[in-house]
Amino acid sequence: MPLYEHVFLARQDLSQAQVDALAATATEIVEAHQGKVTKTETWGLKNLAYKIKRNRKAHFVMLNIEAPAGTVAELERQTAINEDVIRWMTVRVDEHEAGPSVQMRKNERERTKRREREEY
Repeated sequence: MPLYEHVFLARQDLSQAQVDALAATATEIVEAHQGKVTKTETWGLKNLAYKIKRNRKAHFVMLNIEAPAGTVAELERQTAINEDVIRWMTVRVDEHEAGPSVQMRKNERERTKRREREEY
């Protein structure tokens, strides 16, 4: 079965609970169409390089998906309809990355650097 990474950006004024609900809805869509979500990562609220639909920040969420192409098309259709999602992108990959994604490792490195600076 093909493997995909689906990343979406949710509006900045949503609470974390609402963002988690969006991720759960995406998972339900995939599972309802014979797919499987193997990993869900919430990257948090981040600054955008430029305004998108009057938003300077957005909540980033990534889903690793195993599903046929029709399932991904339905997920993208439902995502396009949702007013809370300002951007999304789905990419087909050869294999899913084991462990945390690059974005999560970057956050951990920044926290470590911050702790080291505070110790001095």
